[in-house]
Amino acid sequence: MPAPPVPHGLDAEGFIAREGSLARVQDAFRPVVAAARTGLAEVFGERLHSGYLYGSVPRGTARVGRSDLDLLIALDSEPSDADRAAVADLGTHLDGRFPQIDGVGSLLYGRARLLSEAERYDMGWFLACLCTPLLGDDLAGRLPRYRPTSLLARETNGDLALLLPRWRSRIAGAGTEEARRPLVRFMSRHLVRNGFTLVMPRWNGWTSEPAEMAEVFGAYHPRRAAQMRVAARYGREPVGDPAVLRGYADDLGPWLAAEYARVHGEKTGRADAGAVQP
Repeated sequence: MPAPPVPHGLDAEGFIAREGSLARVQDAFRPVVAAARTGLAEVFGERLHSGYLYGSVPRGTARVGRSDLDLLIALDSEPSDADRAAVADLGTHLDGRFPQIDGVGSLLYGRARLLSEAERYDMGWFLACLCTPLLGDDLAGRLPRYRPTSLLARETNGDLALLLPRWRSRIAGAGTEEARRPLVRFMSRHLVRNGFTLVMPRWNGWTSEPAEMAEVFGAYHPRRAAQMRVAARYGREPVGDPAVLRGYADDLGPWLAAEYARVHGEKTGRADAGAVQP
């Protein structure tokens, strides 16, 4: 079995180090980030508790014209349908104004939910470890520190078995190459995260870079390594091939779900958790 990459991503005490910072935002994306900050304040006013960046932009790895802008927004109260519509409109505005981004992804939550016990090892961890404060009071100070444990793996990505039926339905409805390409991108990224977190406690480190995630996974599961490397590539450069989606839904996905259940147990409850990480 090949040796995995040297573990990293933890602090001196073995906790996952928070990734990303505003200082790492590349010059091309600074106007986008500034406009997002202003837009969030204008849209929500005093109801806005805090806003965060996540993904490639705060990690400093975004590609001009290819990467999206990812936002997490925390309100003082639970968001309404009108709030979600307002966030979608802001995203559309930013995407149209700035050609250096390829879309805007926004997660909208109430502060209480982000701090709740139910979200402690899912969205709470996501905010504390993977999100960069953009404006407002950082909620990370009210959350614990996290280690790369089996509990964290299960609570963040242990719901793949619940998601697969929904994936198959979406695949069945994607009748064109144009419709399939974003599905390939989304599902590729999701499977790479699942593969990585499956072995994360054994590796005892953290990374958000898909290619490295695939290499870490492949070191522990060499028979599936090639599939995961391809998924990492398609997460960046998606294709519209229906055979790729069938392979995800009927082979790699079910295998990962079963292996996850065997190693970490199954996450019960809602089937939307763990689907938002970069």
